[in-house]
Amino acid sequence: MKSKQILICDDEESICESISISLKNDGYKTIKCKNGKEAITAIGKNHVDLVIMDVMMPGEDGLKTVARIRESSDVPIIFLSAKSELTDKLSGLSVGGDDYLTKPFEMLELKARIKSIIKRSSSTDEKKQKKQYKTGNLKVDLDTKIVTLRNKPVKLTPIEYKILVYFIKNPGKVLSSNDIYKEVWNESEAYNIENTIAVHIRHIREKIEKDSREPKYIKVVWGIGYKMEAL
Repeated sequence: MKSKQILICDDEESICESISISLKNDGYKTIKCKNGKEAITAIGKNHVDLVIMDVMMPGEDGLKTVARIRESSDVPIIFLSAKSELTDKLSGLSVGGDDYLTKPFEMLELKARIKSIIKRSSSTDEKKQKKQYKTGNLKVDLDTKIVTLRNKPVKLTPIEYKILVYFIKNPGKVLSSNDIYKEVWNESEAYNIENTIAVHIRHIREKIEKDSREPKYIKVVWGIGYKMEAL
């Protein structure tokens, strides 16, 4: 397994060094920074799996630094601070911190929290990893929102795209008109839902099916709804 890289930001060099040595002994890689500016630069240039951020630093403090980090990154962050008041902890969590540890702290506790957060983050990342879906010659890329059929782009309206994504994420599952409407429109009721969905399905078929009268991808399950074949 690839070693996780942890960024440690603290203006006290001795604290940075002791945390770094302890983490390296456990197989982690580390990046040491003495202020927020260095931390932001390091995050921009390196893959970082977790940040340990001191709150009280000269210049831009840890809270302001994390607020800036959160503008472009969701990397897990643990705050370190000599302040132990609840309001201080809440301030750290409110700007985007995932955890808050009061100085002085036990290294074993810090490492236990790191392990827990990285495990939780890795589990979330695995769920996020699937950004492309494919069935037969039909592909949907969720990052670019590009749909291709036999490697050629398919132009869909926003509603058609959302419907297709719902289908391709649920291959083989029968979806009723109500299911589709709730998912795509985020509403539970509307007039003549079945007809509305049928019209959109017809338009999608015209764009992705070789013969829309004999569909290969989206098929009717009479009296129930529709399903996308897992090809």
